Amino acid sequence: MAKTEETGGRAGELAVAPGGLRRGRGGGWPGVGALAAGTFTVVTSEMLPVGLLTPIGRDLGISDGTAGLTVTVTGLVAAVAAPSLTLLVARRDRRVVLTALMATLAVANLLASYAPNVVVLLVARVLVGLGMGGVWAIAAGLAVRLVPRRRVAAATSLVFSGVAAASVLGVPAGTFVGELGGWRAAFMAMTAVCALVAVALAVLLPPLPATGPVRLGGVLRLFREASVRTGLLLVALLVTGHFAAYTYVRPVLEEVAGAGAGQISTLLLAFGVAGLIGNFAAGAGAARSPRVTLLVICGVLAGAVLLLPLVGRGAGVPGAALVVAVWGLAYGGVSVSTQTWLMAAAPKAREGASALFVAVFNGAIALGALTGGRAADGWGVAGVMGLGGVLAVGALVTVGVGRAPGRG
Repeated sequence: MAKTEETGGRAGELAVAPGGLRRGRGGGWPGVGALAAGTFTVVTSEMLPVGLLTPIGRDLGISDGTAGLTVTVTGLVAAVAAPSLTLLVARRDRRVVLTALMATLAVANLLASYAPNVVVLLVARVLVGLGMGGVWAIAAGLAVRLVPRRRVAAATSLVFSGVAAASVLGVPAGTFVGELGGWRAAFMAMTAVCALVAVALAVLLPPLPATGPVRLGGVLRLFREASVRTGLLLVALLVTGHFAAYTYVRPVLEEVAGAGAGQISTLLLAFGVAGLIGNFAAGAGAARSPRVTLLVICGVLAGAVLLLPLVGRGAGVPGAALVVAVWGLAYGGVSVSTQTWLMAAAPKAREGASALFVAVFNGAIALGALTGGRAADGWGVAGVMGLGGVLAVGALVTVGVGRAPGRG
């Protein structure tokens, strides 16, 4: 008799045949690849304005800080949508839900491409937040249902490689398209990508019925676990610090290092390539020791953010490129290692833990973009780097003194 995957043995779970092969349609590594494409698409959709802040602000007649609200609003909505949608779709097939949410992202990007003013653009970004929060919360914990247990760590790294690939391909490509055809063309291209990924999710994923009801009380009870609280505080500090700085990386590179418009996409590409490497390296490290891996990540990220203005002024674009690559290497491992921390802290409530993870992660993105915007308008873009570095140091302290999860 085939045994079900580690989810309590509920009816409807995908079965594992002897030798680790799945029975039934779809799933396996093609399904994992579709989830990776999904994380790539939602993160690219969320972060697309980062490389387009200057042309968006110029076209709509708004400041860099106001243009940064396009990232802030998306993060805030995603933070609320992640736990809310997880509860609302508790008994729905995950394949159907993911496909519908990806279609919502396509509509949102289409609306953004036609936005005549910042109000309409922000409405479109609200829809991006709804789709993103739901996709990420649900997809993050599905690798365990698609591959044998011994492959879960690798599959989880692959799912989260979509986050790093968004930096490698998505944001630089969006910046490049924006340079060629304007920022609206970048959002139009993202509409087509979302539609294609929606089809891929529908075709490559197997039916994924809910493994059991997800209730608000069960999600809130996760806060009783000290290692869960530590992990969520770590995510809040580290991600807020990163996005306070990264949301305004284009103005920093332009004003401090003297980078031209054509060099920005190359520098962001260097960030993304390093991040993709960091994702897989951190995934392997976090499977062995989440604490050690995150200590390294926090320390390196803090150092890179704090050094960027100094190195940019002293060494220009080449020096800034090196620091940006190191920054990308560190940040590329954040998603997979913090997710691994929380999954190990709550092994019997993966979807609830994922919902909290995505809520805090995206709330931190919004807070980072908001505080970074206020710092940029008040202290100048160099002051934004100091704020981001200090918050990353706070994350380093949290990892060092907080409760780590047991091995799971």
